[in-house]
Amino acid sequence: MAIEVFAVRTKKEFKEFLNLEWKINQNTPNWVSPLRMERAKLLDKKKNPFFKHAEMEMFLAKKDGNLVGRIAAIVNENHNKFHGDNWGFWGFFESINDQQVANALFTAAADWLRAKNRDNMVGPMNPSTNDECGLLIEGFDTPPFVMMTHSPDYYPALVEGFGNKKIKDLYAWYLTTETALANITDKLERIANKIKERHSITFRNAELKHIKREVKLIKEIYNDAWSKNWGFVPFTDEEIDYLAGQLKQIVDEDLLILALKNDEPIAFSLTIPNINEILAKIPDGRLFPTGIFKLLFGFKNIKTVRVITLGVKREYQHQGLGSIFYIETIKRAAQKGITAGELSWILEDNHPMNSAIQALGSELYKRYRIYQFPLST
Repeated sequence: MAIEVFAVRTKKEFKEFLNLEWKINQNTPNWVSPLRMERAKLLDKKKNPFFKHAEMEMFLAKKDGNLVGRIAAIVNENHNKFHGDNWGFWGFFESINDQQVANALFTAAADWLRAKNRDNMVGPMNPSTNDECGLLIEGFDTPPFVMMTHSPDYYPALVEGFGNKKIKDLYAWYLTTETALANITDKLERIANKIKERHSITFRNAELKHIKREVKLIKEIYNDAWSKNWGFVPFTDEEIDYLAGQLKQIVDEDLLILALKNDEPIAFSLTIPNINEILAKIPDGRLFPTGIFKLLFGFKNIKTVRVITLGVKREYQHQGLGSIFYIETIKRAAQKGITAGELSWILEDNHPMNSAIQALGSELYKRYRIYQFPLST
């Protein structure tokens, strides 16, 4: 039968779009269910501040009367203004293992973006590089860490079967605390101490009781530090507040570290507990009636973390601050009984960062891919 693709227009269709993530992935090995309430908020154009500068059209696909796939087409005006390009994006892709279904979904997204006069379609972005992004292409044999994507292993073939081509890979590194501590040699310690002395660097924890002040400082550092990175889009004030509201519930002050040079904040790193250890025990993504208890009482048992971001103001980059942050984070994590962590995501061509991570004994164990599809004829 013919495949029908249609835009989401009703509350019922929105719910179907939301629920399809669980329908498709319920039997996907190592998939970890996100919280439904968080996914719903992410997709809600009235609640997510991303949509104050972006448009999104959500599509569903039916075959033989059954829902079999979904995709979102996205126009992120802040991206285009910052980079001076004319891209459109796709994200939130889910599909049964059927190339015709995937092709119909990508065609719908491409047609919508062409009508918006975009010249390239890039993804997956869910919905931007400031959120979950990239398609898993290697590392299906282990579950994802918090805020990283995971999907069926047939997705790369479906995505590439439509004609999407690689534009950039993202790396995820895995490091055990034992290995990291073994690789922090006396020589490495001396080098780190010299860097701190030479630049008068001191560390302090972020203070969640002064969250507004800390978020402002972190936003200034982040938007400066990452401004030359591929795919970067500056956070708006509302977006960073929205993210801070989500992370505040799980952030450990000891692992949100600010570096100061003569009392001026110049860098920060954020490491968060891998709450996917708990979410894996809530397979339907619903907090009630029992999920909330698993979440509340599971935090003290989390043994892994994710180094989610590290930003150094451009003026102070290439001075080895990344390495001293990793050493500091590893020591603090070890004191808390953390056994391992993921350092992600890192652009494949960010050679200084990848080299520093590898030097600690990290294993490159997952790769994620961003694709591009030309829309101009």
